Amino acid sequence: MSFSLARGRQLDTTGWGLEASDLPAFDAEHRAASRLDPRKWFSEPTARFELEIGSGKGTFLVQQAVLKGDVNYLGIEHAAEFYRYAADRMRRRQIANVRILHADAAEFVRYYCADAVAAVIHLYFSDPWPKKRHHKRRVVQDRTLADFHRVLQPAGELRLVTDHDDLWAWYEDHADRHVHLFERRPFEAPESAGADELVGTNYERKFAREDRPFHAMTLVKRSDE
Repeated sequence: MSFSLARGRQLDTTGWGLEASDLPAFDAEHRAASRLDPRKWFSEPTARFELEIGSGKGTFLVQQAVLKGDVNYLGIEHAAEFYRYAADRMRRRQIANVRILHADAAEFVRYYCADAVAAVIHLYFSDPWPKKRHHKRRVVQDRTLADFHRVLQPAGELRLVTDHDDLWAWYEDHADRHVHLFERRPFEAPESAGADELVGTNYERKFAREDRPFHAMTLVKRSDE
């Protein structure tokens, strides 16, 4: 499907983009049966699978997926324009191991994603929703941490990076409250990050020029036993 862009270029998501509206209806009475295995959306469904929440224009995925061709990546983006741009970007480069889903990531993980499928969940420079009345919109919540724990494989990782001090305090507080689910470890930059970069997203590069401080952590899934 093509979409007009203000600059005149057509954005085509065909083959790389997926819409939440295309997902089957969720059956609350048969919750487990309603869940999907997103690894099946790839030509190599047995490959390692990683999930990025808030992919933006897809910079991290473009960089990382090319270097790690043996890993399948699903990016989830809620903003329609960014979703279309990212999916079209992957299509133009023919990056076969990436798909972009236009959806609310927390809802997709909670209601649709099957258990123990992801090796890593990436959450980089998420919207901090700074006003207190909007804190409930932040991705990391008590319930979403439980959801992430469910969809991660044994020893799977939740990787968090932010430039926002208050959101970082929020992350630390939630990590401390959920030590029964996750063990906190130092963050290690992905292979695609440049020198002196944590991840190398557009937001990170923009914020680095503004001399903002960055914070990062990795939460490793503890065994369910």
